[in-house]
Amino acid sequence: MTYTIEPSKRAKNRETWDEYFMKLAINVAERSTCERATVGSVLVRDKRIIATGYNGSVVGEPHCDDAGHLMDHGHCIRTVHSELNAILQCAANGIRTKGAALFVTHFPCLNCTKALIQAGIVSISYCHDYHNDPYAVELMKTHHIAVHKVAIAPNKADH
Repeated sequence: MTYTIEPSKRAKNRETWDEYFMKLAINVAERSTCERATVGSVLVRDKRIIATGYNGSVVGEPHCDDAGHLMDHGHCIRTVHSELNAILQCAANGIRTKGAALFVTHFPCLNCTKALIQAGIVSISYCHDYHNDPYAVELMKTHHIAVHKVAIAPNKADH
């Protein structure tokens, strides 16, 4: 059974689901240990959080905050991206990602896009554009992944 709440009966200041999950992704990003890109991800299925992830080092390895960046061709290779960390959290805990939605602070890179497709993610919501790769965009379209940018008030998105 589906219930619909009329807008007049809903709390005036209540956030939409997109705003709620995006705000959580923004908070998760605060855990990032590589300040080159503080990115947070929240994986959601049926409006329930199944995992979170942020940019950080491999377990047991030094963090950029402590040891500095490990740069290769303009990229910090010390860091595991937030999207992968969320997917890997699901894998480590036996949680199915097929059919899940991703809320991520920044548009996913090409490698994360490929991993998200392989994991069965069906929608990607992001807050900030970040080197949006044309091939990543093409892959998202080809695999029918719903993609949309979530507008968040500046005081909620900029820390």
